[in-house]
Amino acid sequence: MSSIASPTLWFITIGVVLALLVVDFVATRRPHEVSMKEAIAWSAFYVALPLTFGLYVWNVHGGDRGLEYYTGYLVEKSLSVDNLFVFMLLLAAFAVPKELQQRVLLYGIVGALVLRGIFIALGAAALSAFDWVFLVFGAILLVTGVKLLRDALRGQEHEVDVAEMRVVKVMRRFMPVSDEYDGTRLTVVDKGVRALTPFALVTVAVLATDVVFAIDSVPAVYGITGDPYLVFVTNAFALLGLRALYFVLQGALSALKHLGYGLAAILGFIGAKLVLHWAHLVWPSVPDVPTLASLFVIVGILATTIATSVWANKRDKAREVDATDEEPESVGTH
Repeated sequence: MSSIASPTLWFITIGVVLALLVVDFVATRRPHEVSMKEAIAWSAFYVALPLTFGLYVWNVHGGDRGLEYYTGYLVEKSLSVDNLFVFMLLLAAFAVPKELQQRVLLYGIVGALVLRGIFIALGAAALSAFDWVFLVFGAILLVTGVKLLRDALRGQEHEVDVAEMRVVKVMRRFMPVSDEYDGTRLTVVDKGVRALTPFALVTVAVLATDVVFAIDSVPAVYGITGDPYLVFVTNAFALLGLRALYFVLQGALSALKHLGYGLAAILGFIGAKLVLHWAHLVWPSVPDVPTLASLFVIVGILATTIATSVWANKRDKAREVDATDEEPESVGTH
């Protein structure tokens, strides 16, 4: 597939992404606790921007490319919600002060953009040279989907033990770590010795998780479009809005009880789509899944995930109310 992007469009897009990152760094230069009003305003901006850009892709480069862009963006945004859940666990485990949380998230976003840029370039080169890479990408997504499904079926509780994290152990071998945060400083002089701050540890921990997320998300969007530009821009737009979206969804993330099932289904579907695409290249009689069908499937999975999560929450609350109502009766029987 030929790319829709000229060198000029690549230059402009990367320039806009860098400018938005600068704006984010300026906005977070003074540590402060993010209000819901501020988070919603930034989230609205970072949703309106990619939706508007999609209209440009649709009008200038045709409906097929526009459909690929919107479907890819939806996939990346869905996966980013799971990323936010892991970020939430890390920030809680490291007891990051609320006024410093958005700066940690911003460092994580920058790291994710760099890593995904590398993965996208490598993926584009590999896919153009070897058709079997589609099969490898499909296998990665299928394995990841199975893992997510197993975790969801087990009702696995996500916990983070800071002391047992491999990245923390490695960093402690090279430098001591101070006990307290000192703003956004990465190192301090503690008892005459240069030491890392907890802020440095949590930042590196977030960056380490970015590697895992890139392994999943880049093949996922390559399952929707083979255009490296669309892969990059959908990843970039999904990541840029994470800082604000984190604070909007912080209280609601735990309510998405069936998120693991939904993401497992999405990754499994795209993994199967990539395997079929590889088979189609080898044996043309094998059907290829069209982008529009992919969009309907992904939207259907997300809608089902949200609906069943809402139903499960209402059921659990009803059980809690029933249990509370029964308590006085059980006490009176003794």
